[in-house]
Amino acid sequence: MSFDPKLLRRIRREFPMAEHDPSGRKRAFLDNGAGTLVTRKSAEAEAKARLDWSANVGNYFPESQGAGQTILEGRRAVADFLRAEGPETIISGESCTSLLFELSYALSRGLTGKESIVVTGFEHYANINPWAELGGMGMIEQLKFARFDVNSGYLDMEDYKQLVDKNTKVVSVAAASNVLGTRCHLTEMCKIAHDAGAYFLVDAVHHAAHGPTDVKKIGCDALVFSGYKLFSRHGSFMYLTPELVEKLHPYKVDSSPKHGPEKWEMGTRDQAMFAAIRGAMDYIAWLSNPSSRTPPKPGQQRSSKLKQAMERIEAYEKDLTRIVLDGYGRLMGLRYIPSLTLFGPNEIDKKVGRDPTFAFKLAGYGDHELSKILWDKYGLAVGAEDYYSRVPAQYNAKTMVRATFVHYNTKDEAQALLRALNELSEKKK
Repeated sequence: MSFDPKLLRRIRREFPMAEHDPSGRKRAFLDNGAGTLVTRKSAEAEAKARLDWSANVGNYFPESQGAGQTILEGRRAVADFLRAEGPETIISGESCTSLLFELSYALSRGLTGKESIVVTGFEHYANINPWAELGGMGMIEQLKFARFDVNSGYLDMEDYKQLVDKNTKVVSVAAASNVLGTRCHLTEMCKIAHDAGAYFLVDAVHHAAHGPTDVKKIGCDALVFSGYKLFSRHGSFMYLTPELVEKLHPYKVDSSPKHGPEKWEMGTRDQAMFAAIRGAMDYIAWLSNPSSRTPPKPGQQRSSKLKQAMERIEAYEKDLTRIVLDGYGRLMGLRYIPSLTLFGPNEIDKKVGRDPTFAFKLAGYGDHELSKILWDKYGLAVGAEDYYSRVPAQYNAKTMVRATFVHYNTKDEAQALLRALNELSEKKK
């Protein structure tokens, strides 16, 4: 189900910066892969919590009680979004990088130095270095990278199956490449990992904004995502199965909690971060039924509404993806512009779909030069870097230009990107 123009206008009003940049210039924000715009509900909830509940938790006065309740409500909201068992499975952190390093340390306690860890060839370095560090310390024998086809962008599942064996302790994969937009077949990959006796972990930082995420359906042992890439503020969250929350032993100081998600969290929690992510979840749940004035109740009702909203987002973004890839009217899509090289899938996988993320190079232009022209002349905000990813090096490149769409972007903005690239391509003929 796509968004009608009236609903899309309402959606964009929920994002104060959707129409213009802070200077007032009208533009299209297509750098969402680096961090989405913040929804009004998230920003307002954060501001209120920061003012009203500024005390530390654990005391009897209202500010302390309110801070504790705000943190719990934030955990519940994230658990509902991920369709997890409950708030006791949700751990917060400064970033997904820090959470994955913390998890790698906890898992390392059970290693002998003979095990291997498997990741994909298109990972963000946040999901490489925590595991490579174990190899550098002699705590694992090998870090293995499952190949992906550089022509199609798809993961080589046969290579993945060969790499996961009885010595594999951990498999940690991106739900979707933050450069290519390629999605992984998570449920199938999880079964292969578990059949080999390995833990299965998911980096959902890039994908979380683009479709439903169900940790129990995937079967994963852990999953991470970041608030600032899901219409909220900086700060990240990790799901761990209830068993692993208690079984594993993270870094901690002696007097900190011994059980529950609190035992994983370093220092005093920022209650405003939990308020902000709950605000983002309130916004997403609203999308499932914009005519309703009553927010869904926490638990199964809210979880169902969040799933419906993310399915609706996915369907709308699929329409945007088709325009960008295939073109519109006389505008050639990225897969057809003669002087443009598109990296990653040039179609939508029928089984798992594709995130609306497009990495490319345009002949005759350097990446930073092209990014600047797209901004200066066309008002299109896109990236030009390596995105902390292993991907560019696999194509013998240092950087790539990247445009990433989310559901508040419009078909007009997709066409504006194509119009600019078609025009620039013609000028270089």
